[in-house]
Amino acid sequence: MTDAAVGDRTLTRLGEQVGVLAHTALAAMERHEWYRELAAEHRASVALVAEAGIRGFRDWLADERESDRATTVFADAPPELTRALSLEQTIELVRVTVRAVEDAVPQLADEERERDRLLVATLRFSRDTAFAAAHVYARAAEARGSWDARLESLVVDAVLRGEATEDVHSRAAALGWGDAEQVAVAVGAPRDGLTEPEVVRAVRSACQKARLEALVTLNSGRYVVVLAEVEDPRAAGEVLATVLDAGPVVVGPVVPHLFAGGRSARAALSGWAASRAWPGAPTVLLASELLPERVLAGDEAARRELVRLVVRPLQEAGRDLLATAETVLAHGGALEASARELFVHVNTVRYRLGRIEELVALRLADSRDRWVLRTALAVHRIDTPRDSGWRSAVHGAH
Repeated sequence: MTDAAVGDRTLTRLGEQVGVLAHTALAAMERHEWYRELAAEHRASVALVAEAGIRGFRDWLADERESDRATTVFADAPPELTRALSLEQTIELVRVTVRAVEDAVPQLADEERERDRLLVATLRFSRDTAFAAAHVYARAAEARGSWDARLESLVVDAVLRGEATEDVHSRAAALGWGDAEQVAVAVGAPRDGLTEPEVVRAVRSACQKARLEALVTLNSGRYVVVLAEVEDPRAAGEVLATVLDAGPVVVGPVVPHLFAGGRSARAALSGWAASRAWPGAPTVLLASELLPERVLAGDEAARRELVRLVVRPLQEAGRDLLATAETVLAHGGALEASARELFVHVNTVRYRLGRIEELVALRLADSRDRWVLRTALAVHRIDTPRDSGWRSAVHGAH
C-alpha cells in the first residue's frame, strides 16, 4: 500500500501475531502486584485494551493518514476501568505492550531498514496512545467532578433538611463522608467579582490548608459549607471569612457526625438571616452569639436556648441574682439606685453582678451583653404564666 509505513509482509505478520503479542504483554504485567490484585472483569478489560492497541497499531501502519487510530484503543474499554486503574498504571500497560511489540520486531520485519521504520512507528504510535489515555482520564475526571458536585449538593441539601435516610448515607459514603466526625455547618455570602466555581475552589483550598474537610454548595444566594474535623468553630469560620464576604460568616454548633448536622445547619441559617439586625457584628459569629436576633426573627429553638443559657443558671443560683439583673437593667446600670431599690449595699450589687458574669459570661457594663440579658429576661417574662404571683415569680422576692 502506498500509504503504509512498512511493507505488506510486515503488516500481515503483525496482524497474525496480535493475539500472541497481547498475551506476551499481559504475561509481563504479572510482575506488577496491582495487576495481580485486579478483579477478573478488570483483567479481562486490560486484555481487551492491550489487544485493541496492537490491532490499532497494525491498522495505523497500513495507513498513517488514520491519525486518530490511537484514540480508539480505549473505545471498547468499560468506563469502570478508569476507576480500577490509575493513569500511571494505564501508561505502564501501554509501555509494556509497546515493549512486547519492540521485542518482536526482528520476527516481524526481515530487512534492517524495515525494522527501523517499524521501531520508529512503534514509538510514534505509543506516544499518541499515551496522549489518548491522558485524554480519556481527563474526561473521566471531568465527568466524576460534575457527578461529585451534584452528589455534594444533594448531601448538603439533605443535611439542611435534617434527613438521615439510607440514600443520604450512601451518597455521603460515596463522597468519603460516611464516617465524618465533629461536623459544623457555616453560612456566608458570596464575594463580589467571583463566580460560583471560583468561590467553591477557593473555599476547598482554604479548608484543605486548614486541615478541614468541606462540602460546599450555593443555596438561595448564600454559600452553605459543611465542615468536618472541626475543633474550634470560630477558627473554622475565620478560614471561610478569607474567601467569603464579610457579611458575616455564621457557624453553627459542632455536632458528633454528619447525620446530626441538621441542628448545626438550622442554627447557622437562622443566625445568618438574623445577623442583619446587628449592623456592627464581627466578621465571624457563632450562631449562639446571635440568639437575641434569632429570637426576634421567630426562631423557637433560639428562644429555648437563650432561656437555658441565661435565665436558668440565674434561677438555679437563687432569686437574688435574677432580681438584681432585672433591677440593674431597669436603672440603666446605675448601681446606687439599684441597691436602694433592692434594699442592699452597693457592694452587694457589685458582688451579684460578678456572680452573674461567672455563671452566664455576661457583663452588664457591656452594651451587647445587656442586650442579650434583656432579651433573655423578656422571653422569660413572656413564657411565665400570668397568675396571681406572676410578677414576683419573674422579679423574685427581695
